[in-house]
Amino acid sequence: MNKDNVIIFDTTLRDGEQALQASLNTREKLQIAFALERLGVDIIEAGFPVSSPGDFNSVQSIAKEIKNSRIAGLARVIDKDIDAAAEALKVAEQFRIHTFVATSTIHIEKKLKKEFGQVIEMATRAIKRARNYTDDVEFSCEDAGRTPIDDLCRMVEQAILAGATTINIPDTVGYTIPSEFGGIIETLFNLVPNIDKAIISVHCHDDLGLSVANSIAAVQAGARQIECTVNGIGERAGNCSLEEVVMILNTRADHLNLVTNINPKEIHRTSQLVSNLCNMPIQSNKAIVGANAFSHSSGIHQDGVLKSQNTYEIMTPETVGLNTNKLNLTSRSGRHVIHHRLQDLGYNKDDYDLDKLYERFVRLADKKGQVFDYDLEALVFFTNLDADDDFYSLESLYVQSGSKDTSTATVAMYCGEQLITEAAIGNGPINSICRCISRICGYDIEIKDFKVASTSQGTDALGQVNIIAEYKSDSKVKVFHGMGLATDIIRSSTYALVRIANDIRCSEKVGELRERNVAS
Repeated sequence: MNKDNVIIFDTTLRDGEQALQASLNTREKLQIAFALERLGVDIIEAGFPVSSPGDFNSVQSIAKEIKNSRIAGLARVIDKDIDAAAEALKVAEQFRIHTFVATSTIHIEKKLKKEFGQVIEMATRAIKRARNYTDDVEFSCEDAGRTPIDDLCRMVEQAILAGATTINIPDTVGYTIPSEFGGIIETLFNLVPNIDKAIISVHCHDDLGLSVANSIAAVQAGARQIECTVNGIGERAGNCSLEEVVMILNTRADHLNLVTNINPKEIHRTSQLVSNLCNMPIQSNKAIVGANAFSHSSGIHQDGVLKSQNTYEIMTPETVGLNTNKLNLTSRSGRHVIHHRLQDLGYNKDDYDLDKLYERFVRLADKKGQVFDYDLEALVFFTNLDADDDFYSLESLYVQSGSKDTSTATVAMYCGEQLITEAAIGNGPINSICRCISRICGYDIEIKDFKVASTSQGTDALGQVNIIAEYKSDSKVKVFHGMGLATDIIRSSTYALVRIANDIRCSEKVGELRERNVAS
């Protein structure tokens, strides 16, 4: 191995999966494994084979299908664990058995109820058994971060003598701080005589939010494998985040002089896949993969990014597989970004008075929170645009839905001063309501994203529904956003769809006016 290369050991399917409310099935695990292979992960810890028949089958399936990443299976220092891991993994051309035992005083006394010497015997015996199946054996000193350093050095030395080729030093409970954890790794290199015979790995948890920092401190001290998970999922507060350590090593290569085999352009896609399959949403402000990671709302920041992207972005969104950054149009946005967006939309500076338009923009942004492209275009043509001045408004709503596949809805809406009622059948209440509104307005609205969030607590909590919908006009597909708020989710959804209908109407009027101006 190149001394400057850091091995990425992904444990999303083992440590990460342990934290899920519901286990993944074999098909879902294979999907993630293929994504990790595309990402360039060196070693995929596919599971804990002895834990259940389902986990055994999943590990076996992954070991059989994955060709470019080495597959590892976890095993306690128990014969049946090691045998089960070997049996599940033997279909692979190359595989790793990863065995572990606790080494900290508190774990040995309270959990194992043994003497340290006995624990060393358990570890070395297990390593030797695993070596009967493969020459790639990893041994982990569980809770190494709280293990007395002399005991840790002794255990590491004996594990290497027994045949372990990788020694993992976990901060199992996320207790250490970076200088302390880096010091542990440095001490091992200084005091363990056969340390050069194995690769030193680290597996850090995020209980104090230091898993990534501790992992970086460890590789600076000489460790050459980082164990991590996509989106940082895992036990309790989670594990070291794969995307974060990879992009730190990538972005700060000038300082760290370390590389990985990861293809960073696959990061965003892999992150989204894991989030969706594991039903674990990514927080908006999550580094690298959060929705706001490459978004800019401050006018000062937007102005800087437009002038030179690296003023406020230390890496480009394209680096991690995104198409572009996102400049949110809010009341904090400045004139520069308004001009820039209108220019992208095909408007010349002579088409509008920027100062007057900006005044109207700020008023609209205060009402709506975020202004979209179709709002901005409307501001060019309508000097009295008001977010509350709607052509369409809901009069009444009736929905019938049960355990069957179909639902029926009846919607009455005012279109200006005219009241129109429509009924429709759909594959759910929201779908049937959307069909009613589409018929009333004459717009073929297609819901692409639907999110519900509670804005308060209790049985009378307000439910906020955000809908992203597409509407095809003149062979162009336009995207619209609508938000509704009510104690009834069905009613909230209806309000959101009515909002979208009003925005589509406004956008259509803008298109007509724009065509007239071009024609004249």
